[in-house]
Amino acid sequence: MFGIDLSGQPEIVVQVAGYIEAGWELAASWLLSPAAWSQFGLLVVAYFAALMVTRKLRPLLVRVLDPGDSTHLLATPRRFVMGFLPLLLPLMAYVFTGIGESIVRSLFDSGAVIAFGKRVFLFLAVRALVRDIITDSFLKLIGKYVFLPIAGLYALGMLDVAQTQLSAMTVQLGNISFSVMALVRGLIAGALLFWLGRWSNEQSTNFISKQEEMRPSIRQLAVKSVEFIIFGVAFLLLMNIMGINLSALAVLGGAIGVGLGFGLQKIASNFISGVILLVEGQATVGDYVELDGGEAGTIVRMTARAAILETFDGRWIVVPNEDFITTRVVNYSDSGSANRYEAPFSVSYDTDINIVPDIINAAVAAHPDVLNEPYPADCELVGFGDSGIDFTVEFWVNGIDDGQHKYKSQVLFIVWNALKDNGIQIPYPHRVVEFKGAVPKIET
Repeated sequence: MFGIDLSGQPEIVVQVAGYIEAGWELAASWLLSPAAWSQFGLLVVAYFAALMVTRKLRPLLVRVLDPGDSTHLLATPRRFVMGFLPLLLPLMAYVFTGIGESIVRSLFDSGAVIAFGKRVFLFLAVRALVRDIITDSFLKLIGKYVFLPIAGLYALGMLDVAQTQLSAMTVQLGNISFSVMALVRGLIAGALLFWLGRWSNEQSTNFISKQEEMRPSIRQLAVKSVEFIIFGVAFLLLMNIMGINLSALAVLGGAIGVGLGFGLQKIASNFISGVILLVEGQATVGDYVELDGGEAGTIVRMTARAAILETFDGRWIVVPNEDFITTRVVNYSDSGSANRYEAPFSVSYDTDINIVPDIINAAVAAHPDVLNEPYPADCELVGFGDSGIDFTVEFWVNGIDDGQHKYKSQVLFIVWNALKDNGIQIPYPHRVVEFKGAVPKIET
């Protein structure tokens, strides 16, 4: 090259020098060729024509596509299409350059310069797509490090060479063999499928969550089912794109099955129990439950493996789904049904106990959260204690007596005040000591 002897240099240096020499010869031929100059002129004309058309067409498209503050059904698609307006100039230049290329090839039987310019305009379109249109951080990362390099190789006319070199390189993993090109194609497709699956899952989750006529448990099951289907289909598509025969994964699938059978029994059991819970709807998000083991709280989240309970003091308890199936569970919420509670108290033996129930029932019934249905407040005599007469008042509320709603405490305050207002004494422990024989003398 240029009279320089490269015979003693490494092979890669010789190859790079060969590419540089070929590029130099191509550039020299373009500089000295009238056809090349005519093609370059057509490139300039195509760009200015695209610029003029874009200036005229863009305001018209904005008026047609801009929905303003409208919430009409077509407003979102119109905003989406309007976001692609930055591609108008490079794509119009690409179209006009393509027309110029067909003219040049018919006249000179050559169009290398204008073809190169057309590829450059396509590269500029991809650059505008990544820089100005894509807003998702994950897609922007893919565009910056995948789409732009591919578009750059295409613009330089080296994309086919790169594909050939990558296709010739193979990777062997056991009995599975694939080329580096398949791996690159799989990484690109996998990234796009992952993003598309995540986006589809978010859209389907939002749609299902708005279906208020469905039970919460059925909505939860539908969300999980759609999620498994979306990512299952994405996995199968990725295997097909990479050219991996799924039958080659049979051994791996068998090993996973054996692992599920022996080492992952609990996980499988909890997963199946979770599906049963979602189908039956006996416990769902928002219910206040108490398990046989003493765990109690509001279900704030249900996963494939466990349910998460939040106690009244803010702690989270992770309870395996299997415990909801194999043990006794008390569901205090059960779709918002009323619950009965009791508040015990005592009065002095000097009290006329016949007036106590009416006083307490009227006072407790005045509480705004105490219900008259299914039963009103009911004060009952329960026994004669050592220090006083024992009563209890039963009352119904449409909620849970937990850290947020301390109904029992509030009712006891009401009982105390009602007894005080009516002059009824609340006893405290008394002890009577009897001495048999002479009373012992106390020496002073």
